[in-house]
Amino acid sequence: MTTHVSARLDLRVESDADAIFSIAVTRGWARTEHLSLTADGRPVAVQEILDDHGTRLHRATLPVGDVVMTYRAEADRPAEAVASGVVDPLRYLRPSRFVPSDELAATALAWFGGATPAENVRRIPEWVFTHLSYTPGSSEPTDTAIHTLLLRQGVCRDYAHLTAGLLRAVGVPARLASVYAPGLRPMDFHAVVEAFVDGRWEVVDATRLAPRAEYVRIATGRDAADTAFLTTLSGTAILEDIEVMAVAGTDLAGDDPAESVVLP
Repeated sequence: MTTHVSARLDLRVESDADAIFSIAVTRGWARTEHLSLTADGRPVAVQEILDDHGTRLHRATLPVGDVVMTYRAEADRPAEAVASGVVDPLRYLRPSRFVPSDELAATALAWFGGATPAENVRRIPEWVFTHLSYTPGSSEPTDTAIHTLLLRQGVCRDYAHLTAGLLRAVGVPARLASVYAPGLRPMDFHAVVEAFVDGRWEVVDATRLAPRAEYVRIATGRDAADTAFLTTLSGTAILEDIEVMAVAGTDLAGDDPAESVVLP
């Protein structure tokens, strides 16, 4: 099944910026694709960098002016998943920038400490879905899972950070994936969690905003620090507008949160 995805980012660059874009689908997903970066209508050179998970980062020096990054692809689900290293379950048990699982440990163990890993992969996303309110604009870019737990509201990245933090705190490796998500409303880049249980990474999404089986992987990492669609390393680049599209090739199926879904 082919999914059509696209993204456009309009930036106003006020001082030369070293930027990394993470909007291309993961290695092995694209059947056809096109990526373009321009500044005031002139092409800008882009360097592609591949990480261990097959995430494709695109780094560029953005000159002062109006910068436009566009991407489109026909994406097909790979026959095999990108190989996962033997260290991954250990890496994704550790605290990270937006997922301070060590600070969540006492709370998580009190609430979920008596359950098996397989049970917690169902119970924790259910708890987050039930106790949080999906509220656009309610969180800040620097908010961590602790902020989300206290505020009890947020957007997809906040849901994902809290879900991953509670899972890690009870001994279940958990990582973030950014995805194109057919059926998501309003359409945007989407953040979900993958939990390592029974020897494989299962997709869990406490927002329940789109069917997990339709997701197209973009990036994989510890948290939003690894999976953000745009990172400015230096200089000043202001995001003026963003458009994201993901359309599945067939009618969307329903999604039972209790069912196991694995994303290649």
